[in-house]
Amino acid sequence: YGLVGESVSGKTTTGRSIIRLYDATDGEVIFNGKKISGPIDKATRDYLRTNMQMIFQNPMSCLNPRKKVIDIIGEGLDAHHSYKSREEREEKIYAILEKVGLDREHATRFPHQFSGGQRQRIGIARALVMLPQLVIADECISALDVSIQAQVVNLMRDLQDELGITYLFIAHDLSMVRYVSDDVGVMYLGQLVEVSESNEIYKNPLHPYTKGLLGSIPIANPKLARMKEKSGMEGDIPSPIDPPSGCRFHTRCPYAKDICSQQVPQLKDVGNGHMTACHLYG
Repeated sequence: YGLVGESVSGKTTTGRSIIRLYDATDGEVIFNGKKISGPIDKATRDYLRTNMQMIFQNPMSCLNPRKKVIDIIGEGLDAHHSYKSREEREEKIYAILEKVGLDREHATRFPHQFSGGQRQRIGIARALVMLPQLVIADECISALDVSIQAQVVNLMRDLQDELGITYLFIAHDLSMVRYVSDDVGVMYLGQLVEVSESNEIYKNPLHPYTKGLLGSIPIANPKLARMKEKSGMEGDIPSPIDPPSGCRFHTRCPYAKDICSQQVPQLKDVGNGHMTACHLYG
């Protein structure tokens, strides 16, 4: 599931609230039929921490510089006693290292001895060693070079097929989201404005904000770039502390009507599971 939108739209807050790095101030988070927001018991907390993991944006800042790779990856195994012997612990770590394209010899090194792409692979290995059902990937490729981004994304797709993992893929790069995701949600100022199957949302965007985002993707061919329809979206995203009334996008929308500033549009199905929150539809 790809989650896209500008900065300050609430993507990271959503991901961190799901995994309880942030405490949700309202609403509920349901995971496999279990409520995991608000007060929970130890059994539910252990279930959450073994079945949900996160890959962070900056691979250097989220790895302990004083620990060797074998201990960074094995931290989850240690916390949940997921092995019976020291040899079993090491074999699990070596196996996941090899799955992400690193060698056993790398286990005894420190994070600063690796490149950015290798450090992100360590972050992926740390998340996957617990064999979670859900991995929240928060801008996990934005700090990497383009060639390394492709390697990491292909690795994640291969591991998904092999291990049966679900990803919540948070990103700014719309072309990469299309490549990675089966379904896409578009967020604006803390609200979903459009949800659809990935190819459908790129071929037939409905919400003016989605059209603006897709219109902002650079095209390498100057002739095609000049022919591309302008999005009409102008200005900066308003403050999330004091969002506009009604539809939060109406202050930047070229199609805004009176109702847009007065009434909050509801997310509704306009056909084939394609949902949008816009007064222009229905």
